[in-house]
Amino acid sequence: MRKLLKHRATKILLEIGIFLLLYFAVRAYMQWQLASGPVPAVQAVTLSGTGFDTAVPRKGPLLIHFWATWCPVCHLEQKSIDAISQDYSVMSIAMNSGEAAEVMRFLKEQGLSFPVINDPDGAIAKRFGVNGVPVSFVVDTHNQIRYVERGYTTEWGLRLRLWLSS
Repeated sequence: MRKLLKHRATKILLEIGIFLLLYFAVRAYMQWQLASGPVPAVQAVTLSGTGFDTAVPRKGPLLIHFWATWCPVCHLEQKSIDAISQDYSVMSIAMNSGEAAEVMRFLKEQGLSFPVINDPDGAIAKRFGVNGVPVSFVVDTHNQIRYVERGYTTEWGLRLRLWLSS
């Protein structure tokens, strides 16, 4: 009986190990082309007319979130990003989502208030190595990218990364 239990436990641990290895391998593959280290230079104007410059010092961490109006996974995250923007500096970038008026209409329809830079041709996204959305970059006060998440990320996962970057 003990041998059987030991065999099952070993098998379960091996399966967990293989799963984790595959998970982290896929994650690394999906993120290899994304920016790391110093945050790429971005000087832009938000849809509300506020200037944004990654070179300007901040008092706390910054979440740079790439998304699109046509992205179903982005829709799942948008309320979380909106809530985080109440407590942390957030700059979202609407990638390949049409003209500014279309993006503004989308934000109004969804009841979202986070700041948005429109990136209709994906030029800003290219600087960050972003070729799909959603992608979130957590930048510390020294303008270093500390964390990158591609795909759906929970609000608490992003909040933890922002807190750790403080």
